[in-house]
Amino acid sequence: RVIPPAPEKDAAIVVDGATGKLLYARNADAIRYPASLTKMMTLYLLFEALDKGKIGLDTPLITSVHASEQEPTKLSMGPGAAIPVETAIKALTVLSANDVAVVIAEALGGTEEAFGAMMTAKAHELGMARTNFHNASGLPDLQQLTTARDMAFLARHLAYDFPQYFHYFSVPSFTYGGRSYGSHDNLLTAFAGTDGIKTGYTQLSGFNLVTSAVRNNKHVIGVV
Repeated sequence: RVIPPAPEKDAAIVVDGATGKLLYARNADAIRYPASLTKMMTLYLLFEALDKGKIGLDTPLITSVHASEQEPTKLSMGPGAAIPVETAIKALTVLSANDVAVVIAEALGGTEEAFGAMMTAKAHELGMARTNFHNASGLPDLQQLTTARDMAFLARHLAYDFPQYFHYFSVPSFTYGGRSYGSHDNLLTAFAGTDGIKTGYTQLSGFNLVTSAVRNNKHVIGVV
């Protein structure tokens, strides 16, 4: 028996990756909590900074007290611990580490609050009209709001604005501090052609998933 999604959390959209053409929609513009799908925008701004040469893949990012205090899932880095940008990317795409999301936010925005404003401004610039970001991780926050359609916009922009970095969304595992971490995204192995992108869960949001898949030169992006 398939358990139907809670009506107040249900939403879905499928778009053609190349053109953005709508293929399917259900509650696509209903306001929802993004949970860790938030980290797609944290990474968008990080990729932008890399592209502009503001930072490099080997630039060390330093963990603040605030970052170290984030709720799991996290890498559990202590204050002062350093993580290279490339490892930080994998910590978000593979593990969805909340502490690393804040490390990135503070490196690029000074404070997580300022970075949240940067995220929201970028979202609106990309056409994500119903999205508001208030933190970098997606941890529960009543001001952190989006829609399935806006997340599909963001996924397309990640794939086509930063094709040189999009492969990080399909990394199966990474190592930090001598420990290996594996991906939460089972579709990477279960569904042929899947090349990313992000999972998310909080009690407020329910289970969220953005998936990109390519078969026979057709690119499809789905959000649930």
